[in-house]
Parts: sequence; structure tokens; C-alpha cells
Amino acid sequence: MTSDSHDHATYPPLDTLKPVADDVWIVDGPVIGFGPGPFEFPFPTRMTVIRLSGGDLFIHSPTPLADGLHAEIEALGRVAHIIGPNRIHYWWTPEWRDAWPEATVWLAPRIREQAGARIDFEARELDGSTGYPWDDEIDTLPVAGDFMTEVEFFHRASRTLVLTDFIESFEPIKLGRVMRLLTWLGGVRDPDGSMPRDLRLTYRKQKPQLKAAVQTMIGWDPERIILAHGRWYQRDGAAELQRAFRWLL
Repeated sequence: MTSDSHDHATYPPLDTLKPVADDVWIVDGPVIGFGPGPFEFPFPTRMTVIRLSGGDLFIHSPTPLADGLHAEIEALGRVAHIIGPNRIHYWWTPEWRDAWPEATVWLAPRIREQAGARIDFEARELDGSTGYPWDDEIDTLPVAGDFMTEVEFFHRASRTLVLTDFIESFEPIKLGRVMRLLTWLGGVRDPDGSMPRDLRLTYRKQKPQLKAAVQTMIGWDPERIILAHGRWYQRDGAAELQRAFRWLL
């Protein structure tokens, strides 16, 4: 994974809190290059911050901890939970843990396998749907496939669903000609963003479980869906789920 300065491909201003709903913020981070060799793809990054009722902060898929962002987070509340939601979303977790060593780090299954020595500290695994300090306010839904488990979260008070790679939605205006074609082929080009086709293949054996998880998320009736990559959905979240997963449902 590499980072670059494709500002046109991301969502400035970067590295700053942006309000989404009561007690929910996003932070748009830099573009990273992800993929093998000549097929490296520019991914804009996004973090979600949820403030729990007691003031504790839930940090989902951390982006780089810039100095200004550190100050904003300190003013917002106490960092209590740092979340790595799937095996390829962990990279900046160590710097957040170093900044707030009293926080608990929660990792999706197989992150340690993926990260190696980068994750060399104590962390708890996101291995179930209940038993977390945030259960009263946030639903937790692990969805296991052959390559990875992605853990989805639903903030009930704001009706905000937080996904990671289960839907990606790259806007053509932010892409070059080749990438516009590749995102279309991959099923991740806005306005019809969906689960990437290569990721779908890793859930072939778990299609019934995946379908049940999507139906659970639709049943939550989210108003908005925050995505880690691309345009996120500010309204009609349940309808966007039905559209994005029509290939499955």
C-alpha cells in the first residue's frame, strides 16, 4: 500500500472532522495506491467517528493522525475504541494506539495474519455480534468469507450504517479514462457502486450467510451509509443496499 497526492481523486478538506449526523463524523484521508504492480488502483480513504452517550469515541478504520486532527479528536471526547474492520483496513491503527494507549484496539479476524509485525500490541478480536461496550448504541455484524471477515456497524440513534469494502462507489469525474473502465468492470463505479466483483468471488461458499447479513442491514433501515472508498450515501440507505446487492438478493 502506498500513499500519494491525487487530490482530485479524494474529498478535500482532508484530515479534519466533518459532521454527518448527531454524534457522527467522517474524516476524509489521502488517496492510497492498492493492488499489484501495474494494476495499482487509487483509493480515497475515509474514517468514521462515533461519539457514544458517555463521551467515549469509536474510531472506525483510522486514517493518518495529522496534528490538527489530533487536536480536533481531543476536543471531541475520549478515544476509547479503535476499530480495524477487515484485514486490509488496519494500516494507521498503530499511530492512533500510540497517541491514545489507554484505548482498546478491536481487530477483525485475520488482521494479525495480514499485518505481521505492524500490529505487535495487545488487541481484542471482533469475533461476534454482541458482547461489546457499545452494544447499547451500535449493532455489530461480522460477515465471514474465504478471504476476510468484514465487520459492519449500525449506529441506531442516527440510523447510520458504516461499511468498509462491502460497497465501493468511485465517481467517474475523479478518475482517469482507464480507471473509469476498470471501476465499471469491477462493479464499483458511481452511481451504481456495489461490492467489488473480486470480493464477491471470495464469498461464493458463504452466499446464504452474505445474503442473510445484507437482509439484516436492510432491516435496520439505515438512513445513510458511510463507505470507506468513494461517494457515501447521505440518504435512502436501505434502498441503496437493495440496489447495490440486487445481484445477490
